[in-house]
Amino acid sequence: MSVAAGSLPDPQVSLGLANLPTDSFSFNQESMTQIKIGVSQMFPQGDSLNIKRRQLETEAEAFPYQRINRSAQVAVTVSQLWLDAYKAQETIALIEQNRSLFEQLSEIALSSYSSAMGKTRQQDIVRAQLELTRLNDRVTMLNQARDTFTEKLLEWINIENTDLADYQIAGHLPNTLVLAPEFIEEEMIVREEDLYNRLNNHPVMKALESRIEATDMGVDLAKQSYKPAWGVNASYGRRNNDPFGNSRSDALSVGVSLSVPLFTANRQDKQYSAAISRREAVRTERWQLLRKLKAGFETAKAQLARLDERKALFTNELLPQMNEQAEASLTAYTNDDGDFAEVVRARIAELNAQIDALNIDVDREKTIIQLNYFFTSSGSEVLADASEFGETK
Repeated sequence: MSVAAGSLPDPQVSLGLANLPTDSFSFNQESMTQIKIGVSQMFPQGDSLNIKRRQLETEAEAFPYQRINRSAQVAVTVSQLWLDAYKAQETIALIEQNRSLFEQLSEIALSSYSSAMGKTRQQDIVRAQLELTRLNDRVTMLNQARDTFTEKLLEWINIENTDLADYQIAGHLPNTLVLAPEFIEEEMIVREEDLYNRLNNHPVMKALESRIEATDMGVDLAKQSYKPAWGVNASYGRRNNDPFGNSRSDALSVGVSLSVPLFTANRQDKQYSAAISRREAVRTERWQLLRKLKAGFETAKAQLARLDERKALFTNELLPQMNEQAEASLTAYTNDDGDFAEVVRARIAELNAQIDALNIDVDREKTIIQLNYFFTSSGSEVLADASEFGETK
């Protein structure tokens, strides 16, 4: 487009019959009658062609940055879909690991009820069977969620010579979480100036800077409208001999045309004012985008810090306490000193705590992936090395 915009308009060629007498339509009756061929070429106002070409070249510079940003966005989307599928799969695994415990509870309750030795009631047996049924329902819902996310992943995977129905991504999900690179360390403070420098180097910012430069040229282009456009034309007229057979000389015409921009109030002035407004609007958009990126980074950073706190709390305190509570309630029940409902509640609470811990791990990885996006470098399509902000892997 820049090459086309920087080219002169096509010349115009004309061919006509001039001053033909209408009484006889004879070509040699009048001396002014002639076959006329002409050519004309227009030249745009001022330096508008060069400015248009450079403006489009500048706009084109934004597209490589948009490609890098698109690559980073796809990485975020695919990673989050993968983590969602992983979370559903690992939640199913946790439930299957705990299923045997609930089955043992059901067997203990049935044995105690059959022997009539303890305080087990029929409703305890029903409660144990009910919890197993509810576990089955949770597994079914999680299988549905996992299948949904894996099917969404197929949108981003190029599968050649493979039957889509036979391709099960879930079967390829690993059993361990693949950690994303961590750019933020615990209790780490990022200097404001360094953060703005990194965000200013983000590809979306670089693409917008190309737009700003192009709108600057748009103002220069609007200034050219105050200059005249001009053109040159030349024509050659071929005349026939006179009625007596004497030859007549042919005619050559040369001229120059010029536009005169006298009435500029409703045209050139308005175009120039609009160009300035567009430039200022894009400059304002740049600051809005920079503040949006900074707010997104600070939000993700704060979320990561809270997730780290929760992860430490679950690992060091909550999960061990839940396990102790479940074991204590089971011991009390087997010694006829506890309630079966309390045993079931303790086991369910322990299972839910394990699932919550898994959710924290997955949410933490999603947050790190989002932080990776904010540190995307405009220099290459790989994620930026943010070693100055924290430890990298």
